[in-house]
Formats: sequence, structure tokens, C-alpha cells
Amino acid sequence: METTEDTVRQATKQRRRSVFEEAVQVIERKYATDLDLDALAREIATSRRQLQRVFAEVGGTSFREYLAKVRMRHAARLLREGAIPVREVAQSVGYRQPAQFAKAFRRHHGTPPSSLRGRGNSSNGHRADGTPT
Repeated sequence: METTEDTVRQATKQRRRSVFEEAVQVIERKYATDLDLDALAREIATSRRQLQRVFAEVGGTSFREYLAKVRMRHAARLLREGAIPVREVAQSVGYRQPAQFAKAFRRHHGTPPSSLRGRGNSSNGHRADGTPT
């Protein structure tokens, strides 16, 4: 039989999951803007501290790390398409300084942004990330 404490714990977990999912949706929409933790907290009507807790407990990461991951995923896609300069890719995913973007990209992907340029459909049948085309 479930106790009141267990019920409260489950309700708290569900609320935190819901807050996390809402935060993720906002990040996916606004990753290219100057999004920060305070702005995100205001947008989803929660506190900065609660949002930090939610990212740690539900997402297993921090807001900053999650935002960087989303930005890097979109940047890699744009670079593989090969249509725009690295500088413009940096700006289109929310980085003001191309050098800052290149450093973050290298840290995340282990390779410079230029290495993905136009490698969306390489001749060996694999994408730049190693998955089959």
C-alpha cells in the first residue's frame, strides 16, 4: 500500500519531469537566441533554482550543457549541408563570436567545425557522424 509520502514523492517527480519537458521545448525553439537560465525560468514560470534542480535530477545535466548540446546538434547539421560559412553557422546557433563557437564545437565534437563542411553525403556511404546514408 502506497503511503502519503510516496504519493507526494511521485507527484514531485511528475512535476519536475513536466518542467523539464517544457524547458526542453523552449530551448529547441529558442536555442539561437541569447537564452539564459533566468530568461528560461521566467518563460516557464519557475525559479532559477528549481530549474537548476530539474536539469540535474531529470536531465542528468545542467542547463548550460543541455543548451550547448542542442546548439552543437544544429550546428553540425548546418555544416554538413555546407551552404553557409562557419561564421554564419556560429551566429545562427546563438554564438556571437566565431572563435567561441569553434572552441565549443571542438570540445563537443572533437573536431573543428570546418571538418564537417559538406560531409552530409560522403562517397563512402556514411555521414560525418559515422551513420550510414
